[in-house]
Amino acid sequence: MTSPALRDRDEGLGRHAAAPRPRSMTSLDLGLSRLRRAAGRVGAVWDRLGRALKGVMPARLYARTLLIIIAPMVILQSVVAFVFMERHWNTVTRRLSAAVTQDIAALIDIYRSYPQDADQATLRRIARERLGLVVDVLPGTELPPVGPKPFFSLLDQALSREISRQIGRPFWIDTVGRSSLVEIRIQLDNSVLRVFARRNAAYASNSEIFLLWMVGTSLVLITIAILFLRNQIRPILKLTEAVESFGKGREVPSFGPRGAQEVRRAALAFIEMKRRVERSIEQRTTMLAGVSHDLRTVLTRFKLELALLGDAPELDALKKDVDEMARMVEAYLAFARGDSGEQAEPTDMAAFLDELKADAERTGHRASVAFHGHPIVTVRPHAFRRCLANLVSNAARFADEIVVTGHRDHRWLTLTVDDDGPGIAPAQRDEVFKPFVRLDDARNQDEGGTGLGLAIARDIARSHGGDISLGDSPLGGLRATVRIPV
Repeated sequence: MTSPALRDRDEGLGRHAAAPRPRSMTSLDLGLSRLRRAAGRVGAVWDRLGRALKGVMPARLYARTLLIIIAPMVILQSVVAFVFMERHWNTVTRRLSAAVTQDIAALIDIYRSYPQDADQATLRRIARERLGLVVDVLPGTELPPVGPKPFFSLLDQALSREISRQIGRPFWIDTVGRSSLVEIRIQLDNSVLRVFARRNAAYASNSEIFLLWMVGTSLVLITIAILFLRNQIRPILKLTEAVESFGKGREVPSFGPRGAQEVRRAALAFIEMKRRVERSIEQRTTMLAGVSHDLRTVLTRFKLELALLGDAPELDALKKDVDEMARMVEAYLAFARGDSGEQAEPTDMAAFLDELKADAERTGHRASVAFHGHPIVTVRPHAFRRCLANLVSNAARFADEIVVTGHRDHRWLTLTVDDDGPGIAPAQRDEVFKPFVRLDDARNQDEGGTGLGLAIARDIARSHGGDISLGDSPLGGLRATVRIPV
């Protein structure tokens, strides 16, 4: 039986012993930390290498596919050529050179062992008949001066090494003087032994043929790969052109699925998508045509009833309301229809700008136009004229001076409409393109307006594959920029 004080002391000790002690960093933790840092450095180096290779790699699919085919072929053949040169060719050349050197060493031994053969007739006969060598014994002990080594001196290296190892006497060799023979001179005690050997007896001469066959077959395979790749890439290019033309509102009547199965599936998917989009637009246009007919019938009846009522002053407001409703209906239908049924055709942009200038001057505004580059651009003329007319009329509503500038290069048509009006705040420039948006102090605020002018203009520009943006004008007002691909 313990006392309460002792029990409290034991419990406190137990709690103190059970508390976790701070653990010092072990060698395993230190190793893991170093491993993580090393992995991070390797990852950073790999990322830099990937970015560098991305900048060097070609951008076109045709060039990348050729690189995928050619690079492994070149690497494989380089490895094969290196292994062949290093293992087979070099080994065979060394062994052939060693065999020729052994024959020469045997002839030297015969020459020393049989001094009674004064004219060396037996030595020459043995060398010619048994060894395939031509041997002469020259008087004197001087060797010719050493000539320049050939660039690819594998035979010189092999023969020099074997003569030094097996014979161990001063020597002189010539492997380039005669194309089919190798001349070897060995300095003896009182004379010089001259030996002519066939080149193919000391050198693996058929290796060049192997290299020529390898390079030739590689060129043939690369040519075949290029021809096949061009046929495979052509359907993809046709599909790209069809998609771009559809995005610009143009037709490609000769387009059809062709090429590999995956490319055909992509082409069929594009054709089906194009049909669905055109069917949806056609249904919307048909529906709006019916709505237009019904609304116009009602408005015509209103106008007739107002005309029968006479010219009372209290009816003027009603007539204005009916006229405003007619304008609103026309604006809504124009926005929804978007002039989608019109076909694209080459159009003179310079003439377009001159017409816009004349329209602006008739309303009492100062206008100037300028166009740079080739003026003929393929667009839907009526729709594009409506787009530019909306921008010019929007500028004419709040400005006195209007400057329209056009520029065409090999890729884009850019048109800018500048004015000296009050402009639009940067925070509101995206809002004015939304349908039916009429800002309180915005430039598209007009009496009886619908807020669809800029929305229609952007819709037409985007149907041509481009867009419209707003910015600050050098004249102090607003700049509207239309940019579409050509």
